[in-house]
Amino acid sequence: MASASNGFEAKLRDVGNRLLHPLSSADELLPLLESYLAKVEQQPCMSTKIALSPLMEALVTDQILKHGNCVVKVSAVACISEITRITAPDAPYNDNQMTEIFQLTVASFENLSDLTSPCYFMAISILKSVATYRWCLVMLDLECDQIIIDMFQLFLNVIRSDHPEEVFSAMETIMTLVMDESEYVLVELVSPILATVRKDNKNVSPICWRLGEKVITNCADKLRPYLIEVVKCLGTRLSDYAPAIATIYQNESNTRQNNLNDSGSREHLEAKMYSEDIICPREVGPLRKEVTTDMGGKRKRNAKTRRLCM
Repeated sequence: MASASNGFEAKLRDVGNRLLHPLSSADELLPLLESYLAKVEQQPCMSTKIALSPLMEALVTDQILKHGNCVVKVSAVACISEITRITAPDAPYNDNQMTEIFQLTVASFENLSDLTSPCYFMAISILKSVATYRWCLVMLDLECDQIIIDMFQLFLNVIRSDHPEEVFSAMETIMTLVMDESEYVLVELVSPILATVRKDNKNVSPICWRLGEKVITNCADKLRPYLIEVVKCLGTRLSDYAPAIATIYQNESNTRQNNLNDSGSREHLEAKMYSEDIICPREVGPLRKEVTTDMGGKRKRNAKTRRLCM
C-alpha cells in the first residue's frame, strides 16, 4: 500500500515539475493532472501535500493562466477546483492569486452556452465545485464585486432549457449564497435578476425566468428593501413582474398569510397589490444600502474568514 502511494505521489511530482518547464505540453498534461487530482482525498497526508507543491505552483504561473489556448486555461481552472477541494476549508493560494483564478473561473462559464464546446463538461465540473465548496463566499471576502456581477449576468445569459438540472441547481445555489451572505446587496446584482422576471420575458426564456424567480424567492427577506427600490428606480410597476415580486412586497409573512385568508385567494391579493402600483421617478439614485440586521449565526463576510466548505 505504501509502495502504491509513493508511486502515485511520484506521478503528481512528475506532472508538476513538467508543467513548470517552459517547453512542456500543458494541453496534454492538464487533463492527466485533473484525473490524478480527482483521486486525492481532502486533507491528505504530509507526503502527498509535498508532492502537490510543484503542480500547485505551476498552475498559477503566467505560462498557464495566461496561455493563448482557452482550453488550457479552462483545464487549469478545473485542476485548481480539485486543489481547492483538497485543501478545503483553507484557500490554496494568496488573495491576488485567488482573484485572478476567480476571473478565469467566471470566464470559463461562457463555455456553458455551447454544448459542443470542448470545455463544456469542464465548465459544468467547475460550476459544481464553486457551488459545493462555496468559492463565491471567498469572492465576497476578497470584495470581488465586479467578478460577482459578471458571474450573475453570465448565468442569466447562458442558462438554457437543455442544460442538465445540476447546472440550474449550481447557479441557484451560488446566486442564493452570494445574496444571503452579502453584507450589502449591489443594485447591479438585483437589476438583472429583476429584469429576467418581467412578464414579457417569461416566454422569451422560461428557464431564465425560472432561475431569476427562484433566487428572488430564496432571498425574499434579504432582497425585499432592494427590490422595491429598484422597481422605483426603473420607473416600472409591480404588475410588470412575476407574482412573486408582489408577494415579497407584503409585510411580515404572518400578515401576508392573514391577508390571503381574508381575501380568499392569492390572485385577489395580487390584483389588489397591482391596483395600488405607483410609478416613481427614474431619478432615484443608485442603491448600495448597508444591511444592519442580526446575522443570526451566519458568518459576516467582512470578517475575512476565507474558509471553504469541506
